[in-house]
Amino acid sequence: MSGGSAIRGSRVGAGPMGEAERGEAAPREYVTYYCANHHVIRPAFSIEAEIPDTWDCPKCGLPANRDKAHPAPPPEFVPYKTHLAYVKERRSEAEAAAILAEALENLRQRRRDGEVIY
Repeated sequence: MSGGSAIRGSRVGAGPMGEAERGEAAPREYVTYYCANHHVIRPAFSIEAEIPDTWDCPKCGLPANRDKAHPAPPPEFVPYKTHLAYVKERRSEAEAAAILAEALENLRQRRRDGEVIY
């Protein structure tokens, strides 16, 4: 007995031969979308599907729409804000100084009372 292949009776290329064995493909509609970087996207949709107004460009990630003359604008990115930036939006300099003075006085009082504070 030879130590041959576990798959017997098959050959390269054996398998379904196309639509005759798989069945017919659903009818499709190709829709063209344009992004702000001049990429053209043509996804296929079923004839019965609802076609979306926008589609994400697979090349650059920007939104794309179906109007070639006026492609969808890139989304506005809000820069990352630190906690301190949010605090500065809520407090004026005078309020911040008053809060700091109160916190320092509280800390000094606790140290005078003998609390161990690091």
